[in-house]
Amino acid sequence: MRQKISFCTSNDGVRLAYATAGRGPPLLRAGGWMTHLEHDWDSPIWRHWLRELARDHTLARFDMRGSGLSDHEVAEQGIEAWIQDLEAVANALGWRRFPLLGMCQGGAVAAAYAARHPERVSRLILYNAYAHGGYTSGIPKQKTDEARALEAMIEVGWGRRQGTFREVFARLMAPREAGEQVAWWAELQRITAEPDTAVRLWRAFHTLDIRGQLEKVRAPTLVVHVKSDRMVPFEMGRALASGISGAHFVPLEGRNHILQPDDPGWPVFVSEFRRFLTSQGDDTPAPPPGFETLTGRERVVLEAIAQGLSNPAIAQRLSIAPKTARNHVSNICGKLDIPTRAQLIVTAREAGFGEHGPSA
Repeated sequence: MRQKISFCTSNDGVRLAYATAGRGPPLLRAGGWMTHLEHDWDSPIWRHWLRELARDHTLARFDMRGSGLSDHEVAEQGIEAWIQDLEAVANALGWRRFPLLGMCQGGAVAAAYAARHPERVSRLILYNAYAHGGYTSGIPKQKTDEARALEAMIEVGWGRRQGTFREVFARLMAPREAGEQVAWWAELQRITAEPDTAVRLWRAFHTLDIRGQLEKVRAPTLVVHVKSDRMVPFEMGRALASGISGAHFVPLEGRNHILQPDDPGWPVFVSEFRRFLTSQGDDTPAPPPGFETLTGRERVVLEAIAQGLSNPAIAQRLSIAPKTARNHVSNICGKLDIPTRAQLIVTAREAGFGEHGPSA
């Protein structure tokens, strides 16, 4: 299986790296800070996850701002920027409705996005996720003190090839794994983000609070949580599930933050994940190949085409020359390998474009 890495731009100009792999209905994963699209692909931590998620779906995932292959020099970090980033990736993919998997900090982003965009999220899966961080109200003082202690350790130890923090952090992520995986977690610190960015992200993760948005989630939701997870306490996952109407909560046996193949909870997760997506049905076909290559302006043009507008009407709406509009249409047809305008309209509408009809 191969992956394709592409880039898109968020509202504030930050470039985001995203990757797609597999075939079938769409599945978008929102991850946390410890990801790197290229290095995760064959890592001992993630490879079984990525192959399982892409087995029956077109899997898309992205590196969050400030880390991985995305821009590292960014002004904004926080839940609002992360939601906009998720939306930018979904738009770049050309996906109008899709299942959304949120992991750890990405779970809060995914849930908040689903609350704001119920028309786009068909199903929501939350893994080891939480609704509010360690620096918010309702957190036991001991947990807040632990989070602040780790923040101080990140400031002095993040990304170093040797040192106490390297081992402490790796063992929090993988307490029962062999040295190879511990070493990989430690190396991932160095290649994903700079120390000052890691501190900013840690603070942002622990100040986020989406508890007030959970009641607005309308998508069928599956919440799974590892019982002995040391990074996100099990009780946080249970509280998250209780805040979403109708959410199905599944405890998982294991100690690793990211379940490994020999964890007893891994086959349970796979079974529940497959059953959840299959039982809900998936009436949203995967977009034809090429949608992810469309630029932002080409997607705007495609929206107008799906609404039945002619080239002159598109040119007038977008304040561009008619020749420029024709060129955009030609480029879109070339990228999507569609020979006629009529077929382009049908394909665009099947992918969810033009749902609201022509604008006045």
